[in-house]
Amino acid sequence: MIQKLIEGIKRTKAPIVVGLDPMMNYIPEYIQKKAFAEFGETLEGAAEAVWQYNKGIVDAVYELVPAVKPQIAMYEQFGIEGLKAFEKTVSYCQEKGLVVIGDIKRGDIGSTSEAYAVGHLGKVQVGSHSFSGFHEDFVTVNPYLGSDGVKPFMKICKEEKKGLFILVKTSNPSSGEFQDRLVDGRPLYELVGEQVAAWGEELMGDTYSYVGAVVGATYPEMGKTLRKIMPKSFILVPGYGAQGGKGADLVHFFNDDGLGAIVNSSRGIIAAYKQEKYASFGAENYAEASRQAVLDMQADIQGALEAAK
Repeated sequence: MIQKLIEGIKRTKAPIVVGLDPMMNYIPEYIQKKAFAEFGETLEGAAEAVWQYNKGIVDAVYELVPAVKPQIAMYEQFGIEGLKAFEKTVSYCQEKGLVVIGDIKRGDIGSTSEAYAVGHLGKVQVGSHSFSGFHEDFVTVNPYLGSDGVKPFMKICKEEKKGLFILVKTSNPSSGEFQDRLVDGRPLYELVGEQVAAWGEELMGDTYSYVGAVVGATYPEMGKTLRKIMPKSFILVPGYGAQGGKGADLVHFFNDDGLGAIVNSSRGIIAAYKQEKYASFGAENYAEASRQAVLDMQADIQGALEAAK
């Protein structure tokens, strides 16, 4: 699956992943009204609105980007109906040829970790049959519980040829409360990065590992250090746009081959029509606004990479 991601980045010339993180206040009123007319102001109605909103965005951008990243919490808030919309979104994106990164940030141990891995990446056995649950291509994993929490995911990834992005240095302002703490004179995120690189050696693709890392765009200097620590790991870079990251901050996340990183933007793309820059599109054309936001992001990143050569 890492090779499919790389091929997608090369084809689109867009190392971009669109974060499908829907909130009800992002969804245009006309979509909500139609969903509520059919299902009422219920969890089912909300989930239908989320699904239709996602579908519009995917239809507008799937040819421009290699991957999407639905954040499961945005679907879980609507209960079982929301999870159905999550699975429909995953399936639809894969039908469109997109790589799907399930942003689930799971972290547990033993059989619990294995069950998470099976549910999101593998197959569950039911009698004489096996079934895929949410069937993403990659998932995000929290490494706080150590190897016991990560190895079950690696086992499933090896069986299914799928991948992980492990949290190393996250983009949020308070990440340093733990991640920057010194351990034997070095920040904890560097030690986690070294372990990610070691895990990655166990699951290598052609040139990059199936085990990647999450490193926020909001910490470019730390990203520069971690790029050197994890040369064969793809870096998923959140924090672009709405959290303040921009193309010029990203160059150190890439390797000399122009690969090695994929940059996420969520509300900066999916709610682009709410920004002054794209307001002229209007709510009716929210998907076209999202498409333009992707094109602008692509130009920003490519311009920064060209300037850095």
